[in-house]
Amino acid sequence: MGQYKLLFTGPVGAGKTTAIATLSDEPPIKTDAAASDMTCKLKPETTVALDYGVMRLAGGEKLHLYGTPGQERFDFMWEILTAGGVGLILLVSNIRPNPLQDLQFFWHRFEPFIRSTAAVIGVTQMDLKAEPSLDTYHRFLDELGVRAPLFEVDARSRADVSLLVQALLFTLDPGLKAEASDGGD
Repeated sequence: MGQYKLLFTGPVGAGKTTAIATLSDEPPIKTDAAASDMTCKLKPETTVALDYGVMRLAGGEKLHLYGTPGQERFDFMWEILTAGGVGLILLVSNIRPNPLQDLQFFWHRFEPFIRSTAAVIGVTQMDLKAEPSLDTYHRFLDELGVRAPLFEVDARSRADVSLLVQALLFTLDPGLKAEASDGGD
């Protein structure tokens, strides 16, 4: 029985805490505190250390799901949380002022980790704001020379977030069987 650590990152409000809560087969651990800076305009609380959940796969494996804080002032946690990780799920909110800039920022900050593992990208809240489109994201990633699976996701949907996890696991090991990583819907 294997145990693997997956990391969720992205800016404030991208859906990291929600995605982990959606997937976790156990009550998730959150380290939220009242937002006291510009973040309070986006949401009343923000992650200050990490989010944590556990997802059990059909084969008995466990995925340990860790979410980073989205604010750069807590970036000291980013390196701590990547230790031992096997892959990265980068979430970007389409309703933020410049989601492409957010994507570029987080990709570059986690690039050393990504180079030694793999990453997938999920764009959230496209139902609230359709632009930039997925085509725009694809072109942007091509310009950056980034090759990673990209999906529109609703962080509240277990099927959507499970798809991100499956894509990441298949990127890490293309020989995996689909039923071994179905997330137990």
